[in-house]
Amino acid sequence: MTILVTGATGNVGRLLVDELVAAGAPVRALTVNPVKAALPEQVEVVKGYLGKPETLPEALKGIDTVYLAPLAATVHDFVKLAKEAGVRRVVALSGSEADDPPENSSGVDYAIIEKAVREAGFDWTFLRPGAFMNNTFGWAEQIKTDGVVREAYGDVRITPIDLGDIAAVAAHVLLTEGHSDKKYTLSGPTAVTQREQVAAIGAALGVDVPFLELSREEAEKLWAAQGMPDEITQWLLDGFAMILEYPQEPTGVVQELTGRPGVSYQEWAVANVDAFR
Repeated sequence: MTILVTGATGNVGRLLVDELVAAGAPVRALTVNPVKAALPEQVEVVKGYLGKPETLPEALKGIDTVYLAPLAATVHDFVKLAKEAGVRRVVALSGSEADDPPENSSGVDYAIIEKAVREAGFDWTFLRPGAFMNNTFGWAEQIKTDGVVREAYGDVRITPIDLGDIAAVAAHVLLTEGHSDKKYTLSGPTAVTQREQVAAIGAALGVDVPFLELSREEAEKLWAAQGMPDEITQWLLDGFAMILEYPQEPTGVVQELTGRPGVSYQEWAVANVDAFR
């Protein structure tokens, strides 16, 4: 039975398409620009976007199962149209803070999405990753320009996850049974501090990359100069402060579901080293 992948050219969606194709599953991909998307030839491509609900009825025809990319603004339109189309099952990409989201955090949108999907009566599964390893691409310009990373809370211990591991879990959940009404909190295989992440990038580059710790006030000024809204800055710094007191621990869900350990940050740094050169 064909699986509809929304956000099929997004960070996770594109990797999920490849996972499903490799497994031999029939895939219909929703994308804004089918030509530019350059999806595998086995994939049925439909032009559309979750943010334009008028494009969804055609994409939903004959679909039983949907991978739902996160877009809170139109999720109520999606669930209405999906119910009308006869969709039975929705696997939604959410986030680790969806149950009790801090104000102004991305968790607010995830909570909206989960509530809409639950209340619509679908057979649902929510995938809740925490921090992405890709977030540290934000250090690339500092490393290229100055050879250092300036950041607050160097000793905060987090469990970032590789996007490919999220896609692998999503594929497993979509292709197997037993995941109804489950909320899977996803993490990387190990906890790692920000200092250790920078050291891993340096090791991949073959050079020493110093970590220069900023005070909270220094971080606020730096991020404001970079154009970050103050409410986002405060949310991030408050989150770091909390995690410093309560370090994150790996959940083990990636290995439990896929049968293999997730990608470590050190492995990720080696695979993505060119981004930091």
